[in-house]
Amino acid sequence: MTPAIFGLSGLTLTATERAFFREANPAGYILFGRNIESREQVRALTDDLRAIHGREKLLITIDQEGGRVARMKPPVWPVYPAGAVFDRLFDLAPASAIEAARANAEALGHDLHEAGITCTHAPVLDVRQHGAHDVIGDRAYGFEPLRVAAIGRAVLDGLARAGVVGTIKHMPGHGRSMVDTHKELPTVSASAAELESDIAPFKALSQAPIAMTGHLVFTAWDADHPATQSPFVIERIIRGKIGFDGLLLTDDLDMEALSGTVPDRAEAAIQAGCDIALNCWAKMDDMTGICERLGSMSEATAARLARALSAIRAPQPTAEQAELAAKRDALLALLETAEVRA
Repeated sequence: MTPAIFGLSGLTLTATERAFFREANPAGYILFGRNIESREQVRALTDDLRAIHGREKLLITIDQEGGRVARMKPPVWPVYPAGAVFDRLFDLAPASAIEAARANAEALGHDLHEAGITCTHAPVLDVRQHGAHDVIGDRAYGFEPLRVAAIGRAVLDGLARAGVVGTIKHMPGHGRSMVDTHKELPTVSASAAELESDIAPFKALSQAPIAMTGHLVFTAWDADHPATQSPFVIERIIRGKIGFDGLLLTDDLDMEALSGTVPDRAEAAIQAGCDIALNCWAKMDDMTGICERLGSMSEATAARLARALSAIRAPQPTAEQAELAAKRDALLALLETAEVRA
C-alpha cells in the first residue's frame, strides 16, 4: 500500500484513475468541491472507491470544518458555523459551548457518513494569536489552549458519534503564522517556552487516531526545515513532547510553503517521519512520481492506519440530524440574548 492520500479529478473516476488507484493502492483519498455535486453522486463516487479495493473501511477524507472551509455546500448541504462562534459562547457559558460544538460536529458528521466519507480534517487545534495572518483566524476555537482543547475534544466526540473520525491539525501549531502557507513558508521565531502553549491542545488530545502537520519553520526547534519535513519536529516534538502515536498526515504537499517537486516534498516528509503524504490535486504525473519515490508503507505506518480505520464505527443513535442542529442553534442563541441585554 502506498503511504499517500490522493485527490480525484472530477465527479466520477476516469478510466486512467481507476487503473492507477487499483495498482497504487493508496492509503486513502481526499475530496474537494470539484468532486461534489449531489448527495447521490458523492455516495456513488465513494462507493466506487471502496469497490476498487474491496475494502468496506477506507480512508475517504474531506476538509469539512464549517465556516469558510467547507467542500459540501448549500443548497445541497447545510451551513455549519466556524470555530470562533464556539469560542464566543464559551466566554458566556462554557458548558453550553462544549455541548453546542459536540452537537454541531455530530450533525455535520451525519452528512459525511451518508455520503460515504469516513474522515474530516477537523478539528483545528491551532491556538489563535493576536496579529497573526487570518489563514487560521476564525477557524480556531480561541486564544486559550485549554479552551481550544476542550472544544476540540467535543468536536472529535461528535464526529465519532456520527461514525466519522476527525483529524487534529495543524501539528505542532499554526496559530502564529504571519503568512498564508498556501502561498509562502512562514517562519515562527517564538521561543520553545512560548511554543508550549501552541502544543498544549495537541498534548491534551494526543490519543486522537489521526493528525496533520503544518508547513511552518519553528526556529526554536529546527531553523532549516518546515515541520512537515523536520525529523526533529516530528520525532522530538510531535511523537515525543506531544506524545502523538497515531497516523500523521502531511498538510497538502502542493502548497507553496514547500519547495521542490511534489514527489520531492513527499519523500522528504516520509523520510522525516510523517506516515502519509497528502497530495490533493489529482495530477497524474505527481501521483505516479510519489508512488515511485515512496514505495510501500512501513509496518509502523500500516499499524497506525489500521488503528485509525478501527476508530471508524457505526453511528450511535443519539439524535436525528435536525434535532442536533436545533440543539446547537438554541445554545448559540444565548449569544444573541446576551448581546441584546448588553
